[in-house]
Amino acid sequence: MYDPLYQAIPRFEQETGLRVEVVVRLPHPELNAWVKREFGAGDPDIDLLSTHTKYAPSQAEWLSPLDHVIADEHQQDLLARPAALSRIEGRLLQVPRNVDVRLLHYRTDLIGSGAGSPRVPETWTELGDVAAALTTTSTAGFVFPGRDSGLFGTFYELLVSAGGQLFDDELHPSFESVEGVWAAAFLADLHDVRRVTPRALPDWHYDEISAAFRAGDAAMVFDWPGSYHLYRDAETSRVSDRFGLALIPTGPAGARAAYSGCHSFAVPRASRNPEGGAALLRYLTSFESQLGEARQGAIPCRVSALDRVRDEAAGNPTDASRWRLLAETEQIMIIPPRFAAYPLCEDAIWRAVQQALVGKWSPERAIERAAADVRNIVEAHASVS
Repeated sequence: MYDPLYQAIPRFEQETGLRVEVVVRLPHPELNAWVKREFGAGDPDIDLLSTHTKYAPSQAEWLSPLDHVIADEHQQDLLARPAALSRIEGRLLQVPRNVDVRLLHYRTDLIGSGAGSPRVPETWTELGDVAAALTTTSTAGFVFPGRDSGLFGTFYELLVSAGGQLFDDELHPSFESVEGVWAAAFLADLHDVRRVTPRALPDWHYDEISAAFRAGDAAMVFDWPGSYHLYRDAETSRVSDRFGLALIPTGPAGARAAYSGCHSFAVPRASRNPEGGAALLRYLTSFESQLGEARQGAIPCRVSALDRVRDEAAGNPTDASRWRLLAETEQIMIIPPRFAAYPLCEDAIWRAVQQALVGKWSPERAIERAAADVRNIVEAHASVS
């Protein structure tokens, strides 16, 4: 989902005379670890940093305030939720790029295609049943990230859809509950019991599950708007003419929940060329860049770009339906609490859930262990603070 941005850099260089060096290009969990290591060890020569509204609080000490370099007009053009998430203790420390909410992508030649084929699942239970019915030696019924933030996010969606919550107001782990155990057990059932997923799933990030569906090797997947251009392009998807979109399913509590946040950009305090970093940031989040990404499928954070792309889609029933689904999903966004130790908590949760996923731990033990680890992390951070 970052490819269109890399393709835009040569034009920025031509227009400004600046040269951009891409220092590191990693999946977000690995990028976060790199940032922590490099910035924690000293003074890396980085002028622009790709981050995320849920991760930036853990990086705040290294980020430069941006109110003075981002025009009021730009700030006033931001959607309300992304604008609020971009501030940490009142300071604008990042500029949001897009809103991430997942939709169900499903094979229309396998699901909802007529008599004898299963209908598009509306609940998580139905999704599990449909996935089991469609799993063959060559096709996985359903794929989801088996590690890192992706696994955590799927667990979080299941948890809330069952009526649970992640933390209470004091940051105590509330997921140590019947709902939390159900969520972990559901994932373990899909992978370890009914085996609707590939055996390699615990090693897969977002890119691998997206690629599996686009290769025709899976019947269903959840994916982000920023990857939509890959699905509809016959050069990057063997099923470009055979997939449909639907809302994320409801859970036992009758609720839908969509794990969300915003990819963003920030200028490090230690930047050697903060003016250049700010110029690239403004370029990558300009109306033109935001509209270009929106036309590829992403949900832009600028109101003007979002209004324009929705107007452009009005005459295309498929595109208009997709934007309606995304707008509906935005209403059920769930966003984890933002605090400096959050990434460590997320890591503790997904690592424990993964042990249940592969059958090494019971769901009960996984949730108990995750909650204990999170309590220790929160308490340790509070004592340091």
